[in-house]
Amino acid sequence: MKKLFHGILIYLFCLSKVFAQNGAFSKTDKLLNIGIGVNSFYDNGIPFGASFEKGINDNISVGGNFDYLATDFGASGVNSKFTAIYLAARGSYHFNNLLKVNNKHIDLYAGPSLGYRIFSWKDDFGGSLGNKYGSGLFIGIHIGGKYYFNDKIGVFLELGDVGSTNARLGLAIKF
Repeated sequence: MKKLFHGILIYLFCLSKVFAQNGAFSKTDKLLNIGIGVNSFYDNGIPFGASFEKGINDNISVGGNFDYLATDFGASGVNSKFTAIYLAARGSYHFNNLLKVNNKHIDLYAGPSLGYRIFSWKDDFGGSLGNKYGSGLFIGIHIGGKYYFNDKIGVFLELGDVGSTNARLGLAIKF
């Protein structure tokens, strides 16, 4: 996973140096990411999530993040279900100005998140792990890149602790 992470960072950095137009992020932007996790911190299930951020200056945006994962471990007629929900406030620093990325299609960013995670476990035997499984506060961090096909629609990839996954990709929308 570290090799993939480093490879993507190098690729995005090199790609950013190739183009010269206008930066892809400004303080008036409202950003929505909707995506799926390409893996999970847990045994099964496909996490999906969304984040929304609003620019507060030409380099920083703030907003929130939601992540959801549910998986059914049922076997041999026994129902067992695990659910993880992450709700967080998050912020991002957009590196285009710092790295002199002047491409209107590329947005490179990273930042922290602080939130609350809710775990639940239910089975046919009345079992419930509730808070015993780790519900509570969490701190996350993300690094990402977006490529916009036009002024409003693009794709994104985020790596780090972004909920129940450490890699998410999907649709990026700018308002």
